[in-house]
Amino acid sequence: MERADGRRVVLCVLGGLPAAGKSTLARALRRQLPLRQGWDCALLTYDDLIPEEPWGRGELPDGEPPLDSAWKRRRRELLLHLERLLRTLRSGPAPPGPAAAPPAWGRFLSCCAEQGLLPGRGGGPEARPLCLVLDDNFYYRSMRYEVFQLARKYSLGFCQLFLECPLELCLQRNRLRGCPVPEETICRMAHRVEVPEPEKNPWEQNSLILSCSACAPEEQCDAGLMEAFHAQIINLLGAALENPVKQNKENTEQKEADRAICAASTVHQADQMCRRIISQTMKEAKDKNVLPSEMKSLAEELNKLKAELLEDLRQGSHVENESGQQHPTTDPATSVLSSFQLEATNVVNKYVLK
Repeated sequence: MERADGRRVVLCVLGGLPAAGKSTLARALRRQLPLRQGWDCALLTYDDLIPEEPWGRGELPDGEPPLDSAWKRRRRELLLHLERLLRTLRSGPAPPGPAAAPPAWGRFLSCCAEQGLLPGRGGGPEARPLCLVLDDNFYYRSMRYEVFQLARKYSLGFCQLFLECPLELCLQRNRLRGCPVPEETICRMAHRVEVPEPEKNPWEQNSLILSCSACAPEEQCDAGLMEAFHAQIINLLGAALENPVKQNKENTEQKEADRAICAASTVHQADQMCRRIISQTMKEAKDKNVLPSEMKSLAEELNKLKAELLEDLRQGSHVENESGQQHPTTDPATSVLSSFQLEATNVVNKYVLK
């Protein structure tokens, strides 16, 4: 498949904690790449393109079902908008929007128009290389992998710039912002963040982790960061440009990476569901007058049961039938949910009958 608009395109994922300096670095890239390297560069800033939710950007509330959250749905929609842009750049006509265009599409289209990304604005085989910088937290590896899949689908370049910044410094900078992110959100992200691991994941080989530890204002720190790591950043982008992701249906190594990402996501979903079941079960036990002295033992038993079920899920032994074969149509998370619900009920009944 030809690259977008005959041009060489790199999708650059820019990740890190809130207030790590991502947006400042992204703006520096957009200024300097055209001037010093002869590239075109455009920014897709998720905070601008995805409306802020009541609980704060980039983090799910504890009680929100991961698969059904508005936040995850809007991220998927944004990725579809990006794919529509890439296809439009390749085909030429004006970007086709949904029949009833939602506000998100209008914001995305406006962002693209302001940065000269729409057809007829300097495209063609002789056009300069284009770097599309996706500016978001991207703290889960699965979030970044979705962008890699898009690069692979259209044979584009792909790379990751990840900013490592001490949590305390991020919190300090965040307090100085006009609209700070809730501190508990940043702390949860810091606990869950998955830094690129090129040595373990071949698809992450074009990655650069930048360390920002200077106790300076965000703008000063990351202006200096751009200068300090300029050569490494340019080398990273150059490598991604010259080695676009190949479509290889028989790449077993990549299939294994796909499976690992899918498994991690499934385990995460199951873990969230089991946590909700434990919470509800503990409430029911209290309503059934289980002695306070036994509530702690009940909680420990339920958490041990949850750990065992999640380990079964990781090992792939969660939905086997009597013949030892897995049911191909059974959703792993649903299977764990049903099994755990039944076991939790049995455990509570045991305590009630004492």
